[in-house]
Formats: sequence, C-alpha cells, structure tokens
Amino acid sequence: MTSAKTNAINRFESLSSKSPPTAESNALKSPQQIVDPSTHRQPIARVGLIARSWDALVGETSDRLHTYFESQGVAVYVDESGPIATLHGAHSGTRAAMGETCDLLVAIGGDGTMLDAANLAARTNTPLVGINRGRLGFLADISPEDTAHALGEILAGRYAQESRLMLRATLTRKDGSTQSALALNDIVIQKYDVGRMLEVQVHMNGTYVNRHRGDGLIITTPTGSTAYALSGGGPIMAPGLDALAMVPICPHTLSDRPVVVPASSNLNMHIDEPSGGRAQIMTDGQPLSDMHDGDALNVVQADERVTLLHPVDYDYFRILRSKLAWGRAEPDPRT
Repeated sequence: MTSAKTNAINRFESLSSKSPPTAESNALKSPQQIVDPSTHRQPIARVGLIARSWDALVGETSDRLHTYFESQGVAVYVDESGPIATLHGAHSGTRAAMGETCDLLVAIGGDGTMLDAANLAARTNTPLVGINRGRLGFLADISPEDTAHALGEILAGRYAQESRLMLRATLTRKDGSTQSALALNDIVIQKYDVGRMLEVQVHMNGTYVNRHRGDGLIITTPTGSTAYALSGGGPIMAPGLDALAMVPICPHTLSDRPVVVPASSNLNMHIDEPSGGRAQIMTDGQPLSDMHDGDALNVVQADERVTLLHPVDYDYFRILRSKLAWGRAEPDPRT
C-alpha cells in the first residue's frame, strides 16, 4: 500500500472500496450461518467503534476495545462527532466515511445503539457486532466479560452471521415532496395529540386492508417483533422469516388484531384527519416527520440488509428465554 493511500485512509479522505453484496450474500436468509475460517478470505484490518451516548461503562469498554484491537494489529476508527471522538490514538472522521472504510463495525451500548449502527452498516454493506452495555441486549448480544474471546474468534474468521431484512419508509406529502428512512426494527404511525384517536387506512399491494382506529399502527420486521410490537400484542417472529407484521396500538375495536404479511408486501397508509389533526412517523424510535391528512406513507422491504455477526454458539431462543424470563427448566435430555 502506498504512503499516499495510507495517509488518505487515516484522514478518512479516501474510501476503501468494498465489493457489493453478491447473490450468495443476499440469499443469507436463514437465521444464522456458521462461517468456516478456511473460507474467510478478507482479513479484518480496520474496525469502527460506534457509541450513541457517553457514560463511564461505554468509555471503559471503548478504551479496552481500542487497546485490544491495537494489540491485534487492527486500526480503530471513530466518528469525529460522536461521544467517543476523543478516544486516544484512534483515527477519527465522518460517520459515512467510517462505514465505507472499515471492515467491521462494533456498537457499544444497548439495542438503541445497535439500531443506530445498523443504519450505517446496511448502507455501506459492513458487518456489525454489538457489545452489550445497555439494559436488554436482544441485538447487542456479546457481554463485556466475553468481549476479548468473542472478538478474537471473529478476527480469526470463526463466527455466526445472519442477514436481516430492513424496511424503507417513504412519506409523500400533498405538495409532492418526499422524505425517506430505513428501519431495522419498526416503522410506527402514532397519534400526535393526547386524548385524540387516530384513523389509519391501509392498502396492501393495492388492496384495501382496514381502517385502524386507535393510538396508531406498528409495521414491524422479525427483528422488531420483540420490541414495541411485542408490547402491543404482536407475535414473536424468528429473525430468518421473510415477513412483516402490522400491529395496532390500543385499537378501538378489540377484534383489530395483528396481521402477518409477506415481506414483499407494498403497504400504503394515510390518515383520515380532515379537521387538521396529525400523526407522527417514527423509524426505529427516531422521528421521521409529522403526517397530515392528504399525505401518504409507503412501507416496503428495503434493498439494503444488515449483516450481524455473533459468537459461533449464538442461540436466538436462548436469548428469548433469558430476556423474556421464560421457564427456567432445562430441556428434557430424553427428547
């Protein structure tokens, strides 16, 4: 590598090229795939650390990760405007450049940090792994005490990987202007005014589905089925499913229940608020825009997918048992 190229990478002014997703990688729709080190041809040379907020635990973990990766000969990059931008010895640059430059992104925090990092990872086709410093940890599934071992295995090419679908929400206003965003968990239309019911009319693939009256509507992926949608009575969907669920929020009609539809569905929604009421559109818990009568929201499966890396012994149902406090009994060895 030339010195000019090295300096360009360090300054984040020149982005290292990345191969686009292949048909094989796009076909990774099983819950997980174990990677054989003998077939792992691309070494991890540059790692990006992502944190969404600062606290002592995040700071301590960031320092430890930086020290560990340096000991392994791996360069560390951070977002110049993020909470760990001052991490001593790390390369800093724009968030977008970090995603394009790095071979792996490491999110430090809880599931909110993972959702934030997933957006960047999907846009740049960069694998993502999570170190859990939050409360729940459905997505950020590596515990701090297992960090060194788990990351060592990943650097050696031994890990489980899975490709998770994402949603794209596009809001088209009455004046024809549009606004769009990606979501790994869910897209939510929620009422804006307290004490006022919202009416959301839904069409799927051009066919009328229902007029939901209540506090709003959640469109969730399998990943998001254990988040807000679960609180609304939605089903838990295994991560590898190509499916979405429409989950009403506090419906006025008790028979208005969650509906599971193919991930290939084209969902169009508008609100009936002729008196000037409005709704709010949220994507993975972040506000996209207000929605008014006459605006239209389209939700489809995104072209982008996010690749998550896990330890080889990753077990989705073990995580469910732990996080949801299911029955403590171990499986019967006779079955």
